[in-house]
Amino acid sequence: MSPIAHRAAIAAACLAAATALAAEPDAAGCKDHALVTRMPGYHIYSCRQAPFDSWKVTDAKGREHVVEGRLTSVQYYLDEGRPEPSRVQLLRNYGNALKPLGGEVVGQVDDGAETWMRVANQGREMWVHLSAYGTAQYLLEVLETGTMAQEVTADAAAFSKDILANGHVAVYGIHFDTGKADVKAESDATLKEVARLLAASPKLQLLVVGHTDNVGQPDANLRLSRARADAVVKALASRFGVAAARLSAQGAGPIAPVASNRTEEGRARNRRVELVER
Repeated sequence: MSPIAHRAAIAAACLAAATALAAEPDAAGCKDHALVTRMPGYHIYSCRQAPFDSWKVTDAKGREHVVEGRLTSVQYYLDEGRPEPSRVQLLRNYGNALKPLGGEVVGQVDDGAETWMRVANQGREMWVHLSAYGTAQYLLEVLETGTMAQEVTADAAAFSKDILANGHVAVYGIHFDTGKADVKAESDATLKEVARLLAASPKLQLLVVGHTDNVGQPDANLRLSRARADAVVKALASRFGVAAARLSAQGAGPIAPVASNRTEEGRARNRRVELVER
């Protein structure tokens, strides 16, 4: 073989190798989660996002915990011609990447094929689920904890029905910032329905009772719940024309939960305003 032909053969072989190792394109509309990148040599096969979803996380003792929030799922496939890493290499890479952000492994099953990691950083909590039964493909999921945006609120008729049947009704459409007692603007639709309830039943008088979860000090939560109840009464009287004499504010703090405070879902249910017939 002449020197020129030899060089051409080498160039062709290098081109073929480069082509074999070229990154394959990601699925349309998909990208890595901002928290963490992919392993080198993989492309995104599919992805999914949900504004609100729920997980069962298995900890090191085999106990299940429910976490809820915004979910991003990304399925990675190994590019053709790339060497397949070991599961240990995959897990170690993600663990090392998340550790500086406060990440820790919470639980594993099947020798690490399913791994859950928790990241708590700057007041944010995220959960990372890595599923790698084989490393030619793996699933990475990131759940950013948070409560669901309540898009359905009960109306005056539903409030009246529950009060007639039970003497009280829990209201979940009245919103406050964490640790504060100012009624947020997105509460107006629900407050309007409470005003309609009172207009339809002129003799009805209500205790407006604030409730909190058990996060924080009990005394502080009790004060906060009373302050929130006061704010609701003032909003109904000043902006929705309800006679203040028909309403009385009370605070129960965390002492009357309707769900377990061990999960975010339960804590969200416990943070409520109740209308109690008096």
